[in-house]
Amino acid sequence: VIKCKAAVAWEAGKPLSIEEVEVAPPKAHEVRIKIIATAVCHTDAYTLSGADPEGCFPVILGHEGAGIVESVGEGVTKVKKGDTVIPLYIPQCGECKFCKNPKTNLCQKIRITQGKGVMPDGTSRFTCKGKQIYHFMGTSTFSEYTVVADISVAKIDAAAPLDKVCLLGCGISTGYGAAVNTAKVEPGSTCAVFGLGGVGLAVIMGCKIAGASRIIGIDINKDKYAKAKEFGATECISPQDSKKPIQEVLVEMTDGGVDYSFECIGNVGVMRAALEACHKGWGVSVIVGVAAAGQEISTRPFQLVTGRTWKGTAFGGWKSVDNVPKLVTEYMSKKIKVDEFVTHTLPFDKINEAFEQMHSGK
Repeated sequence: VIKCKAAVAWEAGKPLSIEEVEVAPPKAHEVRIKIIATAVCHTDAYTLSGADPEGCFPVILGHEGAGIVESVGEGVTKVKKGDTVIPLYIPQCGECKFCKNPKTNLCQKIRITQGKGVMPDGTSRFTCKGKQIYHFMGTSTFSEYTVVADISVAKIDAAAPLDKVCLLGCGISTGYGAAVNTAKVEPGSTCAVFGLGGVGLAVIMGCKIAGASRIIGIDINKDKYAKAKEFGATECISPQDSKKPIQEVLVEMTDGGVDYSFECIGNVGVMRAALEACHKGWGVSVIVGVAAAGQEISTRPFQLVTGRTWKGTAFGGWKSVDNVPKLVTEYMSKKIKVDEFVTHTLPFDKINEAFEQMHSGK
């Protein structure tokens, strides 16, 4: 058993608490990882807020991390002690019908137990002050050591800077893949990206790499426009600058609508606007943002009858074990940006400050 520091969420709506936790050794087909760096994501904040119906407490959150394998359980063959890895919240077992189907990346092998905050055998590897602590998204990267299933880990280039590539565990991969895998953006196309946070910037990067000729960034926070343009946005607009609905503004700006739109916020009203901003006959709108539980989307069916397509994406459609190492390689060869997504680097005990900076849009 390893004793180490972790940021524990004891209950919903309260700040994280830095505690000493005990991390049990990995059982069969499990991997214990020393986490070197972790990022914060709105999904962690969503569960911490208490709005997530799958949220269980006390829990160690975090799902964008990178580290070094400390030990492996019996039967583990794909990684060994000392390997550099990224934990994966969408695993890839290679055996379920989802893994065998090229149309999806949604491996279902450990979905039920992962959603309940436990390892595949139904138990936890974390304890603190004599209490069992739940796992989160199968990763729990807000701990100096964590235990994950062996199908939830990608071995990456040992030379990669872990304080940067941890972002490939969720946000950057999600946005980039939404553009290149889910939408399959084509050269010369016009794109609209709603929400210019980390995921939205990654979508812009993907649209640019795919050869889009016009990329319109949409956000009410104008402080984000300069960064969006650095990533490839050709122009940025705010929905608050016009009395007309934003979809009407976009349809006018683009002679009938955009070829591809992306919702990167998790707001069902914006999801509708993103679809309705698409061009009749061929426009494709991709939902990337995760809306709160119980919310529903609506539009007039005629929007779809007249040739628009509504799609969604999780982790950018990447089959995780196969593709995360390739994304790291693309970053190392400067094909994709990663460093530019990092705005602040804080010590672990300032994790609550990191969340404050995220909520404030900094």
